Amino acid sequence: MIDRETVELDVLAFGAHPDDVELGCGGTIIKLGAEGYATGVVALTRGEMGTRGSAEIRAREFAAAAEVMGVSVHKALDMPDGCVESNMENKLKVIREIRTHRPRIVFAPYWVARHPDHEAASRIVREASYLSGLKKLDTGQEAHRPFKVLFYQSRFEFSPSFVVDISGTHDRKIEAIRSYASQFDSPKSAEYGSDETLISRPDFIRRIETRDRQYGTYIGVTFGEPFLVREALKIDNPVEFFGPECLETIP
Repeated sequence: MIDRETVELDVLAFGAHPDDVELGCGGTIIKLGAEGYATGVVALTRGEMGTRGSAEIRAREFAAAAEVMGVSVHKALDMPDGCVESNMENKLKVIREIRTHRPRIVFAPYWVARHPDHEAASRIVREASYLSGLKKLDTGQEAHRPFKVLFYQSRFEFSPSFVVDISGTHDRKIEAIRSYASQFDSPKSAEYGSDETLISRPDFIRRIETRDRQYGTYIGVTFGEPFLVREALKIDNPVEFFGPECLETIP
């Protein structure tokens, strides 16, 4: 039996709250899993400060979304929702996850965001990914530094370093998002709450679909997810990299 608490991953995606990863890069996570890569999702908080639902409800929804995405690992840490701070205590929590799962690639939210937890999460994950490689930083684990941190989009746009074609996995992405029934396209109810929020309105998921179509047009496909890297990308052979398969997607 596989111990999911210690399984090594190719890709580990972090979000401030349950549902952040699904919204920002769910299609890519699903696609990579389908291609045989081991994937995982870690939420820094349990989402307990959300207007609708509860921490318990969101934990069940998080598990349901993880099953839809096919991830090998999903877990929520114990940082306080609404008060995520970029301090060493929280960085160590992320470092322990990175050293446990030893991913090659880490996904993190873009550092410019409407929600302060998202901005703090971006900084925590980026800095923890570096610090995790320092051998003298003792967590009782072997040091490990991911090869690259990729930032996914939330509310604010950026000029992407690249866009991933998620046309084949977009339906499952939306299914994963809809796993959070307390949050999205959700009527008022005794279980979830009577307050309407920006994301509980029926048009919110349509906005996500519109955004994914927008980035799909940038690469000549139906749906796309944008990503940003802080460093220059190394390309040894531009002719090979921009080969016929790539050129065929250019509108």
